[in-house]
Amino acid sequence: MWDYVVERRDEILFSSFQHASLVIQSVALATLIALGVAVLVYRSARASSLASSTTAIALTIPSFALLGLLLAWTGFGVTPSVIAVTFYATLPILRNAVVGLSGVDRATVESARGIGMSRSATLLRVELPLAWPVVLAGIRVSTQMVMGIAAVAAYVLGPGLGGFIFSGLSRLGGANAVYSTLTGTIFVVVIALLVDLALVGVGRLTIPRGIRA
Repeated sequence: MWDYVVERRDEILFSSFQHASLVIQSVALATLIALGVAVLVYRSARASSLASSTTAIALTIPSFALLGLLLAWTGFGVTPSVIAVTFYATLPILRNAVVGLSGVDRATVESARGIGMSRSATLLRVELPLAWPVVLAGIRVSTQMVMGIAAVAAYVLGPGLGGFIFSGLSRLGGANAVYSTLTGTIFVVVIALLVDLALVGVGRLTIPRGIRA
């Protein structure tokens, strides 16, 4: 297997970069979407419950089925991959964002309003910073989850390491089939670990020491 990896190192590195790029950009977009929706619904118990229920139901949609449905509108390539990965990445982040914002101590919020802070200033300077550890936990879970979904995106000719996995599985018993599948799988795991380590670093830089778990 080592010889297989060495012979294809440039292709593997490029696919690894594509995989990481697809996941990171999709998770970043998903974070913006999730935070936007959470800010709209967290003050309402009914809307928060609806958002949580919707995310739970949406997570049951098989990724193969969603990618297949997207083909009818987007065709093959990057577009359906980004839509699918962003869709699944949004769900855990949205749930955590709603929980985090709803869990901020109301007394703290009222104190901020009492000293003259506007609602938007209170949200940006008090509620979001206090909710950020919970949101970041959702981002970490989401990132690990969509690493595998990004590999499935090879089904629609999306970028990343899924091509190695699908190529190997499609010709099991042939030359290097197992090596191809293992290479794709192992490098997905390695990227997942590296990205999660980076997110831990982000947490140390962005979460105030006083509210770290």
